[in-house]
Amino acid sequence: MKAAAPAPRALPYATVKAALRKRIARGGWQPGVRLPSERELVLEFGCARMTVQRALRELEEEGLIERRQGSGSYVAELHPISNLLRVRDIHDEIRERGHAHATRVCVVARDRADAGTAAAMRLARGAAVYHVQLVHLENGVPIQLEDRHVNPALAPDLLTRDFTRVTPSHVLFEHAPLTEAEQVVEAVLAGAEQARALEVAVGSALLMVSRRTVSQGAVASVARLYHPGARFRLVGSFSV
Repeated sequence: MKAAAPAPRALPYATVKAALRKRIARGGWQPGVRLPSERELVLEFGCARMTVQRALRELEEEGLIERRQGSGSYVAELHPISNLLRVRDIHDEIRERGHAHATRVCVVARDRADAGTAAAMRLARGAAVYHVQLVHLENGVPIQLEDRHVNPALAPDLLTRDFTRVTPSHVLFEHAPLTEAEQVVEAVLAGAEQARALEVAVGSALLMVSRRTVSQGAVASVARLYHPGARFRLVGSFSV
């Protein structure tokens, strides 16, 4: 009598996901490379097909792979974002890559500075500030959530501008030429607001750039710029 085939192991999907992520991160699979089929991964890990499907689905939600109907799964391209030593308009960065930039406007308002914002902007607590929150898209894919407070004295017409046509950075470059900048890069986890704006899962890894720009001794703006960590890398150039 022929022995029955062994049942697939109840391997946690997170184990499969972590193994695939590690293979991509260490360069085993380069951007654009086609991953093994679901059947091949089931055989490799000795697990159920649903386990592989869930692992691939979450990797796709995090932007690490692309799943193409009828073709399979591919390692996603990693697009560079802002140079660490330069403050640039994201519209220009995207255009230079030959891609289309679009903006989704979330918040454009006059606000009162809370204690943290006031300290960062060297203003009195409760002072008037402008608040803008925008999602920048590259070829239709969200790549940055911009949450920025601006000193009204340095860009008085900011709230009248159409941010689907011009970025806050462009307006600030017009009114308050940059003379100094500070920024910090951190890895953070996406909260509900960031996840919704960037179309990633809650708890996904993000790169957050906290940036303060100064013009002639006055703080022009403070911003938090969130990027999906699995899709992008920061590129810096250093010279003596």
